[in-house]
Amino acid sequence: EGQAMKVLIATDGSKYGKWATEWVARMPFAEKPEVALLHVTDVEALRAPFMFQPVVIGNEPFIQEEIKRIEARGKTTIAEAKAQLASLKLKGKVQSERGPAGPTILDRAPRRDGIVAIGSRGLDALDRMMLGSISTQVTLHAPCSVLVVKEEPRPVSRILFAADGSKASDKALRFLLTKLQPEAREGFEPIDVVVMHAMPFLKYPELKEAGARLVEQCANKLIKAGYVVDEVVQLGKPAEEILKVASKKKVDLIVTGAKGMGAVARFLLGSVSTKVVQHSTCSVLVVR
Repeated sequence: EGQAMKVLIATDGSKYGKWATEWVARMPFAEKPEVALLHVTDVEALRAPFMFQPVVIGNEPFIQEEIKRIEARGKTTIAEAKAQLASLKLKGKVQSERGPAGPTILDRAPRRDGIVAIGSRGLDALDRMMLGSISTQVTLHAPCSVLVVKEEPRPVSRILFAADGSKASDKALRFLLTKLQPEAREGFEPIDVVVMHAMPFLKYPELKEAGARLVEQCANKLIKAGYVVDEVVQLGKPAEEILKVASKKKVDLIVTGAKGMGAVARFLLGSVSTKVVQHSTCSVLVVR
């Protein structure tokens, strides 16, 4: 491949932003990625809540105060981010931008082969009200893979790979085969992969056999690459089954393809990967 994989980490100074950086440092990448850290100051978001009320005279001084506070916090965040990169031995630059968070992150996202790492929640009550909407927006529209960080970093020693036979799923498999290193090495655990396929309740046993075959084919490739593999075929709604297996097997990370993220799925937020990202308690890597 020659080129280091580019990773953009979106940070906002919250614990989730810091966790995202640490997750990147702890991911068992086959080669050290080229990291950039981005902090976005979105002052316009402050005005948004007031749109829903009749104009309240006297809001403007309050908004000016808030803007000052956010800008000061931005400076602190950038200083902390630089220190964190250094302490994690990640080489990379820290950038600061002004503008709406989602579009700015998307604009700076690496192209096809990279990753955006983002916390599933941010600092502000406003952000929570918007359903951690920035991470949802980024997951749906990024041109590259997205790592949505849900919890404190830990060594990635067990991954759930959701296989469905689609092109997107093949890409996710290829990511596991080429971008990560399964064997134990300094600071990294050996990796187990739970390969699973979930299918709706069906009357046809041959479909279940096809599911088992698909899982076995993926498993064989992963074993060859050095992973330890566990095979699971479940009947039920895919997103629900993926979440159930992830919690039963105590996985550290779910890896899924970005299948079905066409315009309609984006509109309905209806795809399996979107549901998994929204409801999983562990971090999720959506591969494009």
